[in-house]
Amino acid sequence: MTVPFDVVLPQMNVLDSTMAYREAGHPEAPVALFLHGNPTSSYIWRNVIPLVAPVAHCIAPDLIGFGQSGKPDIEYRFADHVRYLDAFLANAGISSAFVIAQDWGTALAFHLAARRPEFIRGLAFMEFIWPMPRWEDFHANAREIFQKFRTPGVGEQLILEGNAFVEQGLPAATLRKLTDEEMAVYRAPFPTPESRRPTWRFPNELPIAGEPADVYSTLEKAHRALAESSYPKLLFTANPGALVSPAVAEAFVKRLKDCRVVELGEGLHYLQEDHPEVIGAAVKEWIERLI
Repeated sequence: MTVPFDVVLPQMNVLDSTMAYREAGHPEAPVALFLHGNPTSSYIWRNVIPLVAPVAHCIAPDLIGFGQSGKPDIEYRFADHVRYLDAFLANAGISSAFVIAQDWGTALAFHLAARRPEFIRGLAFMEFIWPMPRWEDFHANAREIFQKFRTPGVGEQLILEGNAFVEQGLPAATLRKLTDEEMAVYRAPFPTPESRRPTWRFPNELPIAGEPADVYSTLEKAHRALAESSYPKLLFTANPGALVSPAVAEAFVKRLKDCRVVELGEGLHYLQEDHPEVIGAAVKEWIERLI
């Protein structure tokens, strides 16, 4: 199958499959680990990584089922992503890193930090996943569609058949218009309904109103650990945001230690597509100050 990826990425054997990754910077430098969310891939960091590479060994995996990584026959639950990411880090020999994360990448980062605080040299994050006690806490403009995503039969029709996350969600939550070439790269991993199953699973894993119970509990614990942690943090915020409004961000930061905030201005969810220069420059300066 010919797919219009921007570049063909190296692959690593991970558990029963393979995971692709982007790499830049000096191998002896501290690792900067970039974690993406749904329905993107390491491609979303393509304009950020070159700005950070002068001070770090940048590694950006495609989560299992996404980008150029394999699609094993698994459920693609949050716990599956934890297993594959853990195995990727072990196989890559990464024992500590500055972690830069967005969307579901933040859930993986927070959970990793809760289990292995010594791994985290610093945590930079944006549009993060947080346990929402009520559906009313979810972004009003997206609440109805996400409730449909979680409705049996309806969600499968929208996401598996209609590729809604790539065709509607990604453009709608990015301020600028993505080019035809960029959209082709984002479409490439999901040519068939079955191939889109990872993008359907993630909205069903969002911890909202106590469901799903295991993910909600796991991320509650991860957020408690985050609040108690002392490693350096860098939070990027945008207005109005999507998962994280300015009001949510302001309240959140008050509970954290050693957290600097970078306000990006206007933005929705896929902030790396709208503000890569500011994000990259801020992460570079932050890492430089810490090493």
